[in-house]
Amino acid sequence: MHRSSLADSPLLKVSRPVSACSRCRSAKVKCDNKLPACTACERAGREKECTAANDQFARGKERSYVAALELRIEKLERRLSYARSTKDSVALHGPDEPPVATNSGRKDSMAFIRAAIHRKAARTQENADINTLVSDFGYLAVNTTTRDFEPSESNMTFARLVLAASTNEPVPEPRTTSLPAESAARALVQLYETRVLPLYPAFPGASLHALVSDLYQEHPRSIRSSEYWLFWMVLAIGSAAQSRSRQDEHYTNAVEFVGRALPHADRALKPGYVTQVQSLLLLTQYSMLDPAHFDSWHPIGFTCRAVVDQGLHQDPPHTQQMDQNALDARRRTFYCVYALDRAISMVHARAFSFYDDAVSVAFPSPGQANGIPSGGPIAKPSPDASVALFRLRQSQSDWYQALYQGNPTEPVPDATSFIWQKCFEMWEWSERLPADIPAAIREMLDLELRYSYVYCIASSARGAQMSAYGRLLIFEHAISYMDRIYDTANLAVNAAFYTYHDALRVFFIGSQFVAVLRDAGDLLLSGSPIPMPPSAPGKVSPPPQPVRLDRGTGDNLDRSLRCLDRVKLTLRLYGDRWEDALSLMESFETISSEVWKNLTTRRAMRNAAATGQWQPLPVA
Repeated sequence: MHRSSLADSPLLKVSRPVSACSRCRSAKVKCDNKLPACTACERAGREKECTAANDQFARGKERSYVAALELRIEKLERRLSYARSTKDSVALHGPDEPPVATNSGRKDSMAFIRAAIHRKAARTQENADINTLVSDFGYLAVNTTTRDFEPSESNMTFARLVLAASTNEPVPEPRTTSLPAESAARALVQLYETRVLPLYPAFPGASLHALVSDLYQEHPRSIRSSEYWLFWMVLAIGSAAQSRSRQDEHYTNAVEFVGRALPHADRALKPGYVTQVQSLLLLTQYSMLDPAHFDSWHPIGFTCRAVVDQGLHQDPPHTQQMDQNALDARRRTFYCVYALDRAISMVHARAFSFYDDAVSVAFPSPGQANGIPSGGPIAKPSPDASVALFRLRQSQSDWYQALYQGNPTEPVPDATSFIWQKCFEMWEWSERLPADIPAAIREMLDLELRYSYVYCIASSARGAQMSAYGRLLIFEHAISYMDRIYDTANLAVNAAFYTYHDALRVFFIGSQFVAVLRDAGDLLLSGSPIPMPPSAPGKVSPPPQPVRLDRGTGDNLDRSLRCLDRVKLTLRLYGDRWEDALSLMESFETISSEVWKNLTTRRAMRNAAATGQWQPLPVA
């Protein structure tokens, strides 16, 4: 046959199959490779074992490439279906619910395992969240400039958060809904002006008088919640400042006024406004007078957060034109917060809410504290002592951060010279106090100065070892402080802003006095002169000994016993007003008992020797 004819008429033959199915191969029977199942498997009812969708064929001898792809696709689809069913099972059950039973045991078992892992992770995260919230509550990361805290019956507003954190005991419901007599209201406003506003002028006194006039008009204008809060909190602070006992009328009225202010808290403490900072300041000031109902540590923390969020801790840029009066008002508001934060942190031995490095605010211009124009309700406004207080707080902040807030394993370089330098700066501050400051406020500032001397010189983790001269300075300043605070506490009326924190200061001064007597009692009680240590070249010399104001009242032994006694008497007197002061007195009696016993024994021996009733034992 010619080649051309073979090409035109090819010989058609059936190709031999690549491989028989596994059943035919094992049975050694002929397989016709019929799809979807061969005839032999079909007759035996084993069609599923003879399909292209299974893996019963020897690798490398698959029936066809297409069949191999189909097999691979089906395997992948099965895996994908299993993964989806497992995911859906865990998602539908939730982390704390068991999965619904299914027919596939292994799948359900895996779902249980995964659900258990999710539950454990959820519980761990929940515990971590709760611990973080509790431990960091004082620094709660709430943006206080956000104005979405709208009050309602069911949601948590910023004010309710502040009050929940700050309240020690709930304030009783008000007994009345009427305003107090106008004369009584104006008397309390005037008291606030003379005792508090000269030190913390967060708002002008003229606005207080204008508000009182508006409230007592026959047809008053519409009064905002922040103004009601201002009115009632000023009355509460003025009344509490006059209190001498937890049972007297002044304290009862103060709690009543606070109860009248609280319904306005949601609007008064609304974030994003300067009125929020002013309202928080008033809450802080009242909490310093009423620790039974409020803890001052939390309100001042929230106030500092509001100040930072509103940018009051930085002066506006020079490119921003601002009226000088408005700028001074802004600066006064900031430094009122700054001064209270430093005072509260130091008396509680805690860290400041923000460091001085973050502050860039100039001092406000000196002026009248209440800003009442001539012809106002008060003919002569009280002189402004606030700038002097702000400067002292800045000096306190400097050495307190260095000596008490740094790393205790890294002492302050040349700590002794550093302490003498800070004492000299505080002495310079006292010499520059304005001459027209009222006597009561000057006395309060002098107590602050002596308290600062003792605090700065006292032993600290980062300070130098205290010298005998340093102990002598603490000895003299502590006696002077106690003599004056004792007299002040016994006055029928205090003309300055004294709070529960003064009880804490008395306890601190008494504790430091006991410490120096325990460490160097023989030297201090002997009355022997202790020379001033020489100063290093180019360094400030140590401060001189303070002038004694109690000459003629006995030797150092008598002075020491009187000082210890006055610590306890002052704390007992404050205990009538603040119950926590009684706990301080009990603690002081415990820590001073050994020193007290030693001093009384010394005095008995001295008195016996002076009267000739005591004779030393003969030497054997």
